[in-house]
Order: sequence, then structure tokens, then C-alpha cells
Amino acid sequence: MPTAYAADLSHYTLLSFSGADATAFLHGQLTCDVEGLPADTATYGGYCTAKGRLLAVFLLWREPDAWRMLLPRSIAPAIQKRLKMYVLRSKVTIDDLSANMVLLGLGGDQAAQAAESVGVKLPFEPMGISHDANGTAVALPGGRWLVCLAAETAPAAREALASRLAPVDAAAWEWTDIANGIPTVLPGTQEQFVPQMTNLDRIGGVSFKKGCYPGQEIVARTQYLGKVKRKMMLAHSETAAAAGNDLYSDDVAGQANGMVVNASPAPGGGWDLLAVVQSDSAAQSRVHLGAADGPVLAFRPLPYAAD
Repeated sequence: MPTAYAADLSHYTLLSFSGADATAFLHGQLTCDVEGLPADTATYGGYCTAKGRLLAVFLLWREPDAWRMLLPRSIAPAIQKRLKMYVLRSKVTIDDLSANMVLLGLGGDQAAQAAESVGVKLPFEPMGISHDANGTAVALPGGRWLVCLAAETAPAAREALASRLAPVDAAAWEWTDIANGIPTVLPGTQEQFVPQMTNLDRIGGVSFKKGCYPGQEIVARTQYLGKVKRKMMLAHSETAAAAGNDLYSDDVAGQANGMVVNASPAPGGGWDLLAVVQSDSAAQSRVHLGAADGPVLAFRPLPYAAD
């Protein structure tokens, strides 16, 4: 990866939740603590089925007039439709802001100076938020930022940023999420994981003190009974990998015992991936990608404690 870079994040969607009941509505639907979230802080979170299986992992923060939710474009329409089903009589409006906003990902030592050149001040507190006339910026793990610009001002800002920061593609940005242990749920992995399998609780995306939300009973029971045998780990493969690929290990014959959450080409060659796999297998056996005799994964430490 370049030392300073900018990524077009048009493969993401930004949803808006407005109305008098928006905060209470989201608090009752999502795994994260919405009501207790400080106004100047973003959070990761999950949206689950009634069985506690993840339909989405997202980034959530509060704007002065509404909540914003960033999630992959490939799942956003279905998530928006599903959430609308539960609005009922609540005073909540859910809008897709894709036509009104341009989303960029910035990273590296020169990102702050480059952002200031287009009138955007980057926050430096972990998961911090800054708002100004030209847009909103959110500090992400690993010295990265999400920048949301109004569509009418974005072309000039993008051109100015391109003169200072190296452009990178969506796959490179996804690699930075993987390197920082941030999971993304895609169509092929929906309903495959409870939140703790993806370490969502380790990155602040699950509150065990809040009231009910879809799947809450199962998520809480899993936590307090300690029944999570599969955990998400960072791994490397010399061959291509993709979200949803099955994983096999020598100690569990004849059946898959894990799944790839996300994968992207690694800057140094091969592929880096986030893999949900049985902890004992990763520690004591060889884990193979795609088949019982497939390529062997090399596990690497996550940037946060996963146990």
C-alpha cells in the first residue's frame, strides 16, 4: 500500500435514519448501544436475524439531524427494506443517500494535510467524528478515515486529493479493513455467523447491557455460556480466496469447520483474509482453504485481543 492514499468507496451505501423515534428504533434493532453513543463518536455494529445470525455489519454515527449507517452496497437494499418492515407506526424515515453523497477512504501520514486542503478536518480520537461545511469525517482503526462529501462539491475535492494522495481501488481498501480485523458481511456470508464469531464484540459493536433486539437472547446466551468455539482470525494464503469459501482442517475429517469472512490481495503477494475457524484447529492443526487438501493457511496476529 502507498504511504498516503485515497480510495473511492462507491461500493458502499450510506443510509440515513431520521425522525423523532430514530434513536429508539435503531437501539431496538441493532447489537450496538445506540442510545448511549456519544455524539462525537462512531461505532461498529451488527444487525441480526431472530436466531442471532448476522445479516450486516456496519459503521454507525450521529449527524446533527439524523443517524448515518455505512454498509456494503451489495446488501444495503435488502437491509433497508427489512428495517422498514419494522418501523410500523414509529416516526422514522430511512433514506438511501447514495445520490447525494460521495464516500472516500483516506489513509497515511499525509491524509490530514490533504483533507484540510479541501476544507475537511480529520478527527484523531479513536472512532471520532468531525463535521464541517464540506462534509463529515470518521476516524477508523489503522490510521484511516471515512470522508463523506456532498455530491456537488465532491468532484473538485476528489481532484485536489488525487494530487496529494495515491489512488487505490476497492480491493486495496478492503485489505486495510482485513489488516485491522474489521469484518464485512456480504451476500454469501449472511446468516453464517453470530456476532462473537466475527469479533464484533471486540471492536465495540455489541452491547451486553442493553435491552432486546433481534437475536439478543441468543447473542447474550452465547456470551455468558462461553459457547463460541469458532472465532475470526487473520490469515494468509498464497492462492486466491473469497468470502464464503469453506475451510477444512486435518483434525476434523470430512467436513468443513470454518469459513472465509473477507479476503483481498495482499500488498506483498498472495491473499490476506479474515477466517472464522475452530480455535483448537487453528492452534493445533493445519487449516486448508477450499478443500481438505487445499492450500494451508498461515495465521497472523490480529491488531486487538480476540480472546
